[in-house]
Amino acid sequence: MGRRVVALATADEAFQVIAAIDHQQHPLLGQDSGGLAGCDLNEVPLSADWPAECDAAIDFSLPDAVASAVANCLESKTPLVIATTGLSDETQAAIAEAVKQIPIVWAPSMSLAVNLTMKLAEQAAAALKNVPGGVDIEIIERHHRYKVDAPSGTALKFGELIADQLDGETKHVHGREGETGQRSLNEIGYHAVRVGDNTGEHTIVYGMLGETMELRVASSNRDCYASGALAAARWIQGRPPALYSMFDVLGLS
Repeated sequence: MGRRVVALATADEAFQVIAAIDHQQHPLLGQDSGGLAGCDLNEVPLSADWPAECDAAIDFSLPDAVASAVANCLESKTPLVIATTGLSDETQAAIAEAVKQIPIVWAPSMSLAVNLTMKLAEQAAAALKNVPGGVDIEIIERHHRYKVDAPSGTALKFGELIADQLDGETKHVHGREGETGQRSLNEIGYHAVRVGDNTGEHTIVYGMLGETMELRVASSNRDCYASGALAAARWIQGRPPALYSMFDVLGLS
């Protein structure tokens, strides 16, 4: 993902890449980040050092690395876009503290289409929650074989947004096996599929008596996440310190 962010930013005149950061033991440190990204050379070497200042930073790393990104951006008062999921409670607490001083966009998915679908999922849940006979909501997500967390952070966010629209306490059920008994009306089911090189696919099923509705959003490559992160980086500049979402970036809040 870092390479795609570098490639798209290098090709866009609205952006200037001034740093490409990875861990200190990365074997490619010192090489041109544009070349590593498969685009024109940009004379910005891959480095473990953060710049003294920049207009915005994008973190597309691993959960264990996010705290360092937050700390470095806090020190330089740099607006930050966090596109990493699976964060620990400690890292989330660090983000909550950091947004008192710097603006941060944090979202489980940077995809513009995913975030628009999330808004539609909210609206559908609100409209169908009192339908006669009830509505059963299931979330099916597919990702590549290398993904380490399940269900995806995006699937969990879909469930959170939907649950907020439903009346009463919602039970979140992760898969089913054995004699589970009749499905209750107050649950959201999650199902994680891991296949090949799937870059991300989410289907929200609304099952009612006599009819079914589905919302589906799927990526064909990773550029949608990179372009969404760049849109967030452009939007966050000049914003007051606070925690923002892609709903804010898209004007959907």
